[in-house]
Amino acid sequence: MAINAEKILSCGVLVLGVVAIHNFCGMMLGFLAAKIFHVEYSRTTAIAIEVGMQNSGLAVSLVAANFAANPLATLPGAIFSVWHNISGSLFASLRRSGKYKIKEQIAKAEHVI
Repeated sequence: MAINAEKILSCGVLVLGVVAIHNFCGMMLGFLAAKIFHVEYSRTTAIAIEVGMQNSGLAVSLVAANFAANPLATLPGAIFSVWHNISGSLFASLRRSGKYKIKEQIAKAEHVI
């Protein structure tokens, strides 16, 4: 039992890093695609989050069905399920605060004119 716990702990740290990088790349890909096509601010945020999330539930289900002999195979999907909720919330918060800053700058610029 202790050997499995060590494997999960050591693999978990590595998997968390890979999952975070994968999630970040997905979010940036969605963000850049939305920017290229001049999508409005709030929809750009939604697209970036959706692309970054992928489908972690499907990953866990497929792995559990096809790799039942290796319980560690479900670890990346399980970690991703939690991680994308955290990173998506952080990204949305950053974008929301940025939106208000942009509105304030526009209001100040209109007041000057």
